[in-house]
Amino acid sequence: MGSGFNSAMMNGTPNMWGDQLVFVEPESEHSAASFCEGFAVAGGRVTNFTSGQGLVLMKEVLYTISGKRLPVVFNIGARALTSQSLNVHAGHDDVMSVADCGWGILFGRNAQEAGDLCLICRRAAEASATPFLNVQDGFLTTHTVESVRLPEEEFMKEYIGKPEDKLTNLMDTDNPLMSGVVQNQDSYMKGKLAQRWYYDQVEPALEEAFAEFYRNTGRKYDFVDAYRCEDAEYILVGIGSYMETAQTTIDYLRDVKGIKAGCLNVYCFRPFPSRRIVEVLKDCKAFSVIERMDDPLSTTGNHLTREIKAAFCDAMTGQNGVEKIDRIPKVYHGAAGLGSRDVRPGDIIAIFDNMMTDSQDFFSVGIKHSTALEVKEDPDLRPTGAFSMRGHSVGGFGSVTTNKVIATIGGQVFGKDVQAYPKYGSEKKGLPTTYYLTIADSHIYSHSELEYVDLVVLNDTNAMISGNPLKGMVDGGAIVMQSPYSEPADVWKRIPLHHKKTIQEKNLHLHFLDMVSIARDVASVADLEMRMQGIVLLGAFLRLTPYAQDAAMTDEEVYEGVEKALRKYFGKRGEQVVQDNLTCVKRGYSEMREVPREIIGNGHA
Repeated sequence: MGSGFNSAMMNGTPNMWGDQLVFVEPESEHSAASFCEGFAVAGGRVTNFTSGQGLVLMKEVLYTISGKRLPVVFNIGARALTSQSLNVHAGHDDVMSVADCGWGILFGRNAQEAGDLCLICRRAAEASATPFLNVQDGFLTTHTVESVRLPEEEFMKEYIGKPEDKLTNLMDTDNPLMSGVVQNQDSYMKGKLAQRWYYDQVEPALEEAFAEFYRNTGRKYDFVDAYRCEDAEYILVGIGSYMETAQTTIDYLRDVKGIKAGCLNVYCFRPFPSRRIVEVLKDCKAFSVIERMDDPLSTTGNHLTREIKAAFCDAMTGQNGVEKIDRIPKVYHGAAGLGSRDVRPGDIIAIFDNMMTDSQDFFSVGIKHSTALEVKEDPDLRPTGAFSMRGHSVGGFGSVTTNKVIATIGGQVFGKDVQAYPKYGSEKKGLPTTYYLTIADSHIYSHSELEYVDLVVLNDTNAMISGNPLKGMVDGGAIVMQSPYSEPADVWKRIPLHHKKTIQEKNLHLHFLDMVSIARDVASVADLEMRMQGIVLLGAFLRLTPYAQDAAMTDEEVYEGVEKALRKYFGKRGEQVVQDNLTCVKRGYSEMREVPREIIGNGHA
């Protein structure tokens, strides 16, 4: 997000009202927040992009921004904090550590929601003179390529309004205001409590922003989103991307297992929607709260759990605007997805099993630990007709970028819904990495590593020896592998015996081509020779999938779309690099071969 803003500024792109953009990259996140404060004090519309330790380093300044009523919006890729070890992946530690700074906080579950809520945050912030954090899960959302519907520029201009019409310049010498001054015993408390007037405006400002956005786009947001909770006996509550995985799992539990299950996604953490949450949960038998963090010294639970328990305490006495109730459902709570740990449908099913058998008050999922719940089933909950690919590669081969290019083509050329993401962490040059892609005719709800796949790509054939790359392949699926051999028999001879059996038993189609040789032949820029190995796969993908045929597109139309996508990712390296990549794609399409069935056999290696 920040680099996109910087690129626009460097290319002279103005904002929607013709004003020149300003981009500043100071020496630290604390300095960045201070710059944002100064820009906003002078009447500017300002944003920031940060996460993890950077957000925590800003904390001192976050208080002053809210105290001066500066309606800025910071975009956060929520990450785990360095505690017992360094981890830069998804966690809510960072956001929860600044939840007491007087900022509104909204959480999106996917790329579409992250973009939409950014606009909603801006409108609500400026209507209530309160800064907002617009939060999405680090890597699991920030680094995932998904299909989105972008709002039209005219709507955005009308929705958030011209900065000069919405913001106050506190440095205007013709209209002097006092802000951020020293206040001692006689004044500080009066000023601090007087700020409650502004915070009283936040909830109605959000209600209005949600309603106006829905009226113009048809996309509905609220403080919470209850899914199939009307008659639910058991409900899962949470924040962030795994709540979409929960939603599709609820359909499975309802429609296949006959369990009256529901899930409650919390979009808004500040102001905390106590009344709305109690209203949804009060009639169920039990609910479980999952959180992407762990605070073991709080014996009543992590942040979201504590807030919900406090809301029910108010409800029992009818205080703070929460309707009085006479019972509290059984409350379970757990840690899930810390540091981007996978949260699968099977984990969510285990959480419901835990509620129905009244087992552990506190639990964890996805790991081996004394608190962990046992996963007994993990169903395939991809949309009907979905196509999924898993790739095993090495950092530096260009495979992660190729995955993004394929997703771009699937969405923009073939008109499909796509979801593509790498398993970041081992993506550095020379180390193994894994990447995933799903293409479907409808929205892809599950946010988890792919266990059910139609196509496995082996850019790195060491995966055949050191791992189990064929795990989860569907019957009749396909394999594309790097091979320097030209004869199918030579390729088959080098497949490990246990993988041969899998290929035979599942009737898999084994394809091969020499991506390394193609890249070496084509690359006109020496330092791109290694990276071009990955892009050869795109040609193989086009040949193995029916999307061009289904869309009734000619080869020329397909390659026109491919070239456009390649230019998006490689255009800054020059036209020759774009054409080299296109040549790699075409050679991947024409040079891929299949090991015949008579060589593979049907039961014996």
